[in-house]
Amino acid sequence: MSSLPSLYGADRTAIRSDRQDPDLRMFKSNVFVVDHDRSLQFYVHQLGFNVVADARFGPGLRWVAVAPPNGSAVLALVAPRPDSEDYALIGRATQISFITEDINATFQQWHKRGVRFDHPPQTASWGGISTNFQDVDGNSFELLASDDMSREIEAQRHAIAEKLESERRATRELEIAKQVQARLFPQAMPPLRTLDYGGICIQARQVGGDYYDFLSLGDERLAVVISDVSGKGIAAALLMANLQANLRSQGAIALDHPERLLRSVNQLFYGNSADSAYATLFFAEYDDKISRLRYANCGHLAGLVLRGDNTLDRLDSTCAPVGLFREWDCSISECQLFPGDTLALYTDGATESVNDSGEEFGEQRLIQTLRKNREFPIKELLASIVDEVRRFGSHEQHDDITLIIAKCRAH
Repeated sequence: MSSLPSLYGADRTAIRSDRQDPDLRMFKSNVFVVDHDRSLQFYVHQLGFNVVADARFGPGLRWVAVAPPNGSAVLALVAPRPDSEDYALIGRATQISFITEDINATFQQWHKRGVRFDHPPQTASWGGISTNFQDVDGNSFELLASDDMSREIEAQRHAIAEKLESERRATRELEIAKQVQARLFPQAMPPLRTLDYGGICIQARQVGGDYYDFLSLGDERLAVVISDVSGKGIAAALLMANLQANLRSQGAIALDHPERLLRSVNQLFYGNSADSAYATLFFAEYDDKISRLRYANCGHLAGLVLRGDNTLDRLDSTCAPVGLFREWDCSISECQLFPGDTLALYTDGATESVNDSGEEFGEQRLIQTLRKNREFPIKELLASIVDEVRRFGSHEQHDDITLIIAKCRAH
């Protein structure tokens, strides 16, 4: 059987897990039959195949397909009209071969079920074992086996099992990482007399690089932090955890010296990450006694302050992102909040969601949503913005959506 080695080699190549070319595989082979229902009885009940498809497309049009238990090939059972040329193809050699690990066991099993064989399995000239069998219409097939094939099938089964186990471990590890990262977000909300506030992070993957936090600084002061770390997935999540640890460990010096805090955070982040890693960061210290916000916008998107009279102030960048430069400094700006004012901080996952036309959600739609729903409680306002972004976007979420909303109330 001179064609066997080339076909066999092609099959081995097709299952390579490291291939770079697009996936290509056999979809189906046609088998011409007299009656679909009679043939289904044979292929399903005698051969043990599965029905892959059984669909009707109007009067007289039916598409039936079956496959062996491992689903490695599909046979389309075609029932041509008696007056068609294809009808003459019923009951001929199909040139289709099936490979089995144990040809004697398969022969015995199928023979007991009434499958007609030309002869018991015999050693072929090419070194393997083969036999031929027919379906109910006389279409003939070849059943093959060889030691090389059996070893290859076992190797494939082992490789598939290892791949599935690896995928299960990776899924489990990602789930653990997700649970761990969830604990890095604020677990407690220090109470304030003049400010209602809250945050949300909807990650695009199991883990991500967006971060927000609320840190009690003592003396009725609260640190409000939002950040977007470069990259995605596990790498970004690790950088996010590093940034969070740096901020919290250095928080004690933030009360009187926020510039010194941020310089220290930059130095630690720069020293613990790759040259290409960085993070945009908005750090604000809110004084509950006087409703004052002191902030540093480190290359982050502008904070938005929607005033009680519906005017808007932007809290623009005051310095470069953290982690880009060893020598780094920042300046601190101030913003006074009044009863009725709403502060919104966000990452680009909120504004860069794209619709079918390639249009981004953008800052203006975010502002419109804020204005429309500003009377909502904090949690509902956060949810309404996320809903607007998701409704606008037409595709799978590609970036984390992170928001902080704070409302100044009467003293």
